[in-house]
Amino acid sequence: MHNIDRTHTAINGRTDIGLVRSENEDSISWYSDPNRPFSFIVIADGMGGYHGGATASAIATSTIDEELKTLVNTTFFHCSPDQQVLMLQAKLNQSIKLANQRILERKSINPDLTQMGTTIVCALVWQQNLIIAHIGDSRAYLWDKRGLARLTKDDSIVQQMIDEGRLTAEAARESKVRNQLTKALGVTLDVDPTLNCFSINHDSILMLCSDGLTEYVNDGYIERLLATYRPALECCYRFIDDANHAGGKDNISVAIAEINCTVQQQVKTALT
Repeated sequence: MHNIDRTHTAINGRTDIGLVRSENEDSISWYSDPNRPFSFIVIADGMGGYHGGATASAIATSTIDEELKTLVNTTFFHCSPDQQVLMLQAKLNQSIKLANQRILERKSINPDLTQMGTTIVCALVWQQNLIIAHIGDSRAYLWDKRGLARLTKDDSIVQQMIDEGRLTAEAARESKVRNQLTKALGVTLDVDPTLNCFSINHDSILMLCSDGLTEYVNDGYIERLLATYRPALECCYRFIDDANHAGGKDNISVAIAEINCTVQQQVKTALT
């Protein structure tokens, strides 16, 4: 019998202004605890002009980063594994709601920032547990020996049309409304991020990105590149170069975590 004893996560990321925009409105943050199997990644893709997008995305990533680092404490360690997962979900949800509140507060005191908002995608790893939360069209993917899985569904007009059978995924890539979101941070008082939990049972590669990448790179290409086992940072540079070579009309952010599972073998013995 084999059980996952712990996971080790190595993270690298990069954000790039692209070839057209005058400012990078994406923001990226990650953390890997050197002593515990705890890590997270946050990517935000801001919008709003006059530095608004950059402000919104920075507020989002800094708030969530700050909040999540307080999670793994003495109280947490004394909880059961099931309770720990519930605490992780609750903290991630609360962190995103707090980020939304702070963006709205900044908008209320600065007339130049009234149009700002941001997407958000977060991945939190604790032991073999992976929790993904998102609002907007920034994405999370997981690759392992079984293939690539997209872990998020875009909060967008075209995704709604796909779900309703009015548009194919291929046609959505060319749609004039492909960048219109149905949900974002900093727009309404109440936000409801989508949270999903997964179990990591194999060595895996976790990738988060903004739509500046997926505008140009499809899931098939993402799978092929991640499957080459390049170092994470090299993959980040390659993805950004590919997006820029294809047009680079938006800011591009990519973060990749290499997750290694340490397997503990349990041997059952009979008492005689």
